[in-house]
Amino acid sequence: MPVRRLNHAVLYIRDVRRAVGFYTEVLGFEVAQEMPGRAAFLRAPGTLNDHDLGLFAVGDDAPGPRQGAVGLYHLAWEVGTLGELTAIGRELSERGALVGATDHAVSKSFYAKDPDGNEFEVMWRVPREDWPTSEGGGMRQLDLAESVERWGADLVTGAAAGSAT
Repeated sequence: MPVRRLNHAVLYIRDVRRAVGFYTEVLGFEVAQEMPGRAAFLRAPGTLNDHDLGLFAVGDDAPGPRQGAVGLYHLAWEVGTLGELTAIGRELSERGALVGATDHAVSKSFYAKDPDGNEFEVMWRVPREDWPTSEGGGMRQLDLAESVERWGADLVTGAAAGSAT
């Protein structure tokens, strides 16, 4: 039986209150359920899921993720518009959480780390009709202003558009 899509992600974190604050303030998640000090379940606005992100506290002394070690590298959260991506990028930068920005040709992405060092990507999907041919793909440094000039800040794509774009 084939998998359809990722339904939710669950992360080990050190402090529930700090992690909930970060994910609600920066990415706009809403608290669906919280077990104070132990766990929280967050939803993305407009989701049909019970929760999109689970957070389980393991304590302040727990080691964080290590680059190059076996384990999850990052999760990718999709936004609907370049305007939303711009706002999130600015917020991530102001918090010192931003660690990279990449143009993947089929998507425009920011990479960041939460307060526990868990890396994630926030991306906007390029309209499918604008995806490059096999000769035109690849990665390069993100030029968000160029992307906004081309597609505008309000073009809704991907899952937010309710189609395959």
